[in-house]
Amino acid sequence: MQELPLVVGVDGSAGSLQAVDWAVDEALRHRRALRLVYASLWERYEGVVPSDDPDRPSEQTAAEEVVATAVERARRREPGVRVSADVIPDEATHALLGEAQHAFAVVTGARGRGGLAGLLLGSVSLTVAARAHGPVIVVRGDKAGLAGTHERILLGAADPETARAATRFAFREAEARGCVLDVVRAWRRPTHPAAEDHEASDLLDTVLHEATADHPDVRVRSAAVEGPARRVLLDRSAAADLVIIGARRGSVRFGLQLGRVGHTLLHHAYCPVAVVPQLE
Repeated sequence: MQELPLVVGVDGSAGSLQAVDWAVDEALRHRRALRLVYASLWERYEGVVPSDDPDRPSEQTAAEEVVATAVERARRREPGVRVSADVIPDEATHALLGEAQHAFAVVTGARGRGGLAGLLLGSVSLTVAARAHGPVIVVRGDKAGLAGTHERILLGAADPETARAATRFAFREAEARGCVLDVVRAWRRPTHPAAEDHEASDLLDTVLHEATADHPDVRVRSAAVEGPARRVLLDRSAAADLVIIGARRGSVRFGLQLGRVGHTLLHHAYCPVAVVPQLE
């Protein structure tokens, strides 16, 4: 059976080119092929909407240039990674949601070409991360987080019913990188803090048991930390190369299926963020 590729959404923006660089390194770690995708509706609208600028390249030409630039960049960064590319005649969000069903993961930049000044995260990246039925990685963060110099993966452990897929993903990532996996369960202080602390620790044990058996060489450090989950994980993302969270995906086709923790990390994390859905 052919292994699923790592898919990157490209649009010529600085954010998407940064995502290409990150994804090349990720594809090399996991020995995956890299598929670069540019979504364009030029086939539907070319020649229908007139252009006032006769020197303006056609949408088809522009799309092909975006893809060619991304392919050249990927091959220059790591010639050993297999790279393919495609221009999909569709709206960007819909195209990437479709790709997510047949990908190891979908990688996007934090801001696209059409992003408005002042926005922390582009609408395409947010929608894909919140609705995809496959892992989505939004490439964002500071220089150290993007470069992967911390040698640490951070997993936000929540309810086991939403964390199974994310936990497996995190262990595979830590194993591929040969780095430490920090597993954190945030909790709020109740009337009887000792009881709650034990509950959080027990939950970590449940989530980690099966994955640890499957990946015995991964170094795991687990902790139950008092405080709001979004704040705890955001703070700890400053010392991580990737933060991973789970998300539930049900039968609802519309709306953003992403909680406050996901929103906070996607907009503010100091390193790339992976949202891994748990399908019902």
